[in-house]
Amino acid sequence: MTRTTWYNPEVKTATFWQQLPPPLIGLSPMDGVTDHPCRHITKKYGRPHLIYTEFTSVEGICHGAERLLKDFLFDETQRPIIGQIYGTTPDFFRQTTILLCELGFDGIDINMGCPAKNVAHSGAGAALIKTPQLAQEIIRATKLGIQQWQAGIKLADLLNIQPEIQSLVTQRHHQLPPDYQHREREVPVSVKTRIGYDHQSVDEWIPQLLEMEPAAIALHGRTLKQQYGGQADWDAIGRAAQLAHTTDTLLLGNGDVQTLDMVHQKVAEYSVDGVLIGRATMGNPGIFGAESDWPEGTTRFTIALEHARFFEETFQADDYYNFLPMRKHLGWYVRDIANASAIRIELFKTTSASEVEAVLSQHGLL
Repeated sequence: MTRTTWYNPEVKTATFWQQLPPPLIGLSPMDGVTDHPCRHITKKYGRPHLIYTEFTSVEGICHGAERLLKDFLFDETQRPIIGQIYGTTPDFFRQTTILLCELGFDGIDINMGCPAKNVAHSGAGAALIKTPQLAQEIIRATKLGIQQWQAGIKLADLLNIQPEIQSLVTQRHHQLPPDYQHREREVPVSVKTRIGYDHQSVDEWIPQLLEMEPAAIALHGRTLKQQYGGQADWDAIGRAAQLAHTTDTLLLGNGDVQTLDMVHQKVAEYSVDGVLIGRATMGNPGIFGAESDWPEGTTRFTIALEHARFFEETFQADDYYNFLPMRKHLGWYVRDIANASAIRIELFKTTSASEVEAVLSQHGLL
């Protein structure tokens, strides 16, 4: 396939990906889990090298869904922070990329791995594995958006970014540190994907991504068909790492990693550049190995209360505020302790951080 010349592949500048210490250990993006409060708490008490936002629809942003901007909330403690987006319309990727650059993200990640039916049925997420030419076009459009932002294009120049969204993004832009308001900075593009659609196809799929020279590929070791069942195929991830190592693209593995020791075992055995940890981080920020540095008196339960308070502080002013999304995190914080089931039932009834504090105190956890 002939590569269009929307961006200049000869221009190569070191980005945060090259500046992080190997092996890279990151918090995997998880829809409905890794929102701003979760990322803030995980970074504070776990200190993963990098984190991503939850994936957000470029179609939604370009159709004026102002509420989706909450998915792009972050604070300076979370850097390097990568904004993750998904969809099927290349030009919407271009426009949303310019918006993300204005918001000050360190990098932009394209989700080509979500197996959810409502995402895949639209042709997005892991369904892009079946349409590699579209996947490549999306990467080109995303890189074009960065290049246009660096050249000075403004939000007002974008056909599908509504004035209300432009205004909110501009407000956030002016609150950024000066270094992140400048257009000279590099904003690398990465991809998160799976080893195949209905069968393992690393030898066909990964080279098609590598042709587009992403800064990094994070590879979940399951197919779309597997969803999250069965075991992650780390042999396939290792094969992808071999392919990537002939290029400048970093390859991160993802799937079934439960401990920090497992991270280092996977790196040694499969020669990946790093590992993303997903479900094992739920209610467990210490998994990244920073627990020994926690301030005296800090426990999972004091962190749970801090998380609840930060969630409340972040979203309470929203018109559609609900404490419900916080409850699942609370359940994860108390798993594997004595009387966990009964405590979880009480926590699932809470509607505020003060009620969480009362439950945890009643059970001697604070």
